[in-house]
Amino acid sequence: MSAQILDGKLLAQRIKSQISDSVKQLAKPPGLGTILVGSDPGSVSYVAGKHRDCADVGIASIRIDLPESVSEKEILAAVEQLNKDANCTGFIVQLPLPAGVDAQKVLASVDPKKDADGLHPNNLGKLVLDTKTIIPCTPKAILGLLTEYKIDLSSKAVLIIGRGTTVGRPLSILLSQKAVNATVTVAHTATNNLDQLLKNADVVIAAIGKSHFIKPGMIKAGAVVIDVGITRSGAQLLGDVDPAITQVASYFAPMPGGVGPMTRAMLLSNLIELAKA
Repeated sequence: MSAQILDGKLLAQRIKSQISDSVKQLAKPPGLGTILVGSDPGSVSYVAGKHRDCADVGIASIRIDLPESVSEKEILAAVEQLNKDANCTGFIVQLPLPAGVDAQKVLASVDPKKDADGLHPNNLGKLVLDTKTIIPCTPKAILGLLTEYKIDLSSKAVLIIGRGTTVGRPLSILLSQKAVNATVTVAHTATNNLDQLLKNADVVIAAIGKSHFIKPGMIKAGAVVIDVGITRSGAQLLGDVDPAITQVASYFAPMPGGVGPMTRAMLLSNLIELAKA
């Protein structure tokens, strides 16, 4: 068996083309704001990519970069600046934030109507209630990839490894909604039967940040595998899944090239939703 690759780059390019058309139809070009604290290489690269995407589709960029030594009060002031900026349609606070900063407090200070990442408590609450809201970008990207490749999750056993607030937890809610109808299990550091859960899962989504943690022998033949985790090894980016998984899986979203490009595309998609609201 050789898994079909879920090509996030190709799909993201198509979505960006559609977004470019949508931008031209708006009376005023939308503006995306970012707040980046510190100089984490992954965060710096990711934010730069978001602004390149904006330039590609005709969206204005508003960028606030703050030093690692900045206080929580100064970060909150930057959030309020974008909350009040009439040229900012929506914005994100790049995570992680430095130690000692209350990330939940910062995210809760974002105007829910400008929450391009879908991480404000109001928007996450609406996700839980299955009402229309801005969906967090990475969960939206994963569902978008699966939908594009016509992978039906109804009644399927989906194992999400990782319970983070940006991926694991909101993704578990999204995939268990009636429109998707998956049976979702979330594994984490206290899970003591991970081997059994992996062998029983129809779909495995790894979001833990441990390089090549998932090996071919750990999943059942024909499973769908989505790699979300990122680990840096020098200049190289490694995912949670051993690429040899293609020998066993039916579909595989690799890292890089799978979920990452789609996550950035979904951020632009969310911004268009905010612009039209």
